Amino acid sequence: MSGTGTARLTRRTALGLLAASLPLGLSGCVLQGEAGAGPVNDRDTLSIDYATYNPLSLVIRHQGWLEETLAPRGVRVNWVFSAGSNKANELLRSNSVDIGSTAGSAALLNRANGAPTRIVGIASRPEWSALMVPPGSDITDVAQLAGRTVAATRGTDPYFFAVQALQAAGVDPADVEIQNLQHADGRAALAGGSVAAWSGLDPIMAKAEAEGARFLYRDLALNTFSVLNATESFLEEDPETAQTVLDTYERARAWALEHPDETVGILAEAAKISPDVARTVILERTNADVSPVPGQELLDALTGVGRILVDTGSVDYQHQVDAALASILDTRFAEEAIR
Repeated sequence: MSGTGTARLTRRTALGLLAASLPLGLSGCVLQGEAGAGPVNDRDTLSIDYATYNPLSLVIRHQGWLEETLAPRGVRVNWVFSAGSNKANELLRSNSVDIGSTAGSAALLNRANGAPTRIVGIASRPEWSALMVPPGSDITDVAQLAGRTVAATRGTDPYFFAVQALQAAGVDPADVEIQNLQHADGRAALAGGSVAAWSGLDPIMAKAEAEGARFLYRDLALNTFSVLNATESFLEEDPETAQTVLDTYERARAWALEHPDETVGILAEAAKISPDVARTVILERTNADVSPVPGQELLDALTGVGRILVDTGSVDYQHQVDAALASILDTRFAEEAIR
């Protein structure tokens, strides 16, 4: 291992030990928000999302670390649930959250369509999306989906995964009916037999696997990063709180890596899934041991998905995608968080 890698692990271990020494039930001033609750522009309030597809957000919320740090500054924390990247994008566009969790593809889509948002950090590099078929399905190849129906949530990694998987199999996505269903509804449609396949999202996907659904196609390269997005107004008006959020995510990363079993328990409780299913998500398909600084690897992944945004009608013009790629990253807070 290089000297740099050793220093990084040492720092994480130290942070993890510090986090572990703090009480779990911290009492802060917490507002439990609801999606669609309306804009929160008061800079005495941090409005931030949590999502079962972003386990680090669940750790932070469970541990109360943001409340612990921000309450002495007179800043309240408003937690808002995101059911998917598309919902997080809606919250960001309406200023209902200052920071939201999405896939990299969804972040690019949002900015390309004019949302004043920036990617400020990376939460993980997950394999959270794949194509699934129900138990007993006779479909064994993606090419067999031509003329059939697939469920996916538009504006999210599973949707873009499905499109790219079809293209890779030589199937024109126009020859497949892609039903725009929110992730949980897509899973229900698969179980009910109304769709031939579902492009899923963990942890719902892991639960479907445990219940007998079968993977049709997997490809880590078609899964973009789990990223943190912030509104430009928030970054300009309250950089101190923005830095606190990125610092806290690094604290959560260290803690999660040092305490995988506890992280599994937090996800299981939040997502209402069994510990075994949560363990699959955390230990097999969520790689949190990555740099939080968004850089070239992320841009490469976004460039790949950017090519299909216009083809699918998700963005009107290629120049919008190019402009978004050139301006989407704001690395200063993540860089400071790991110093």
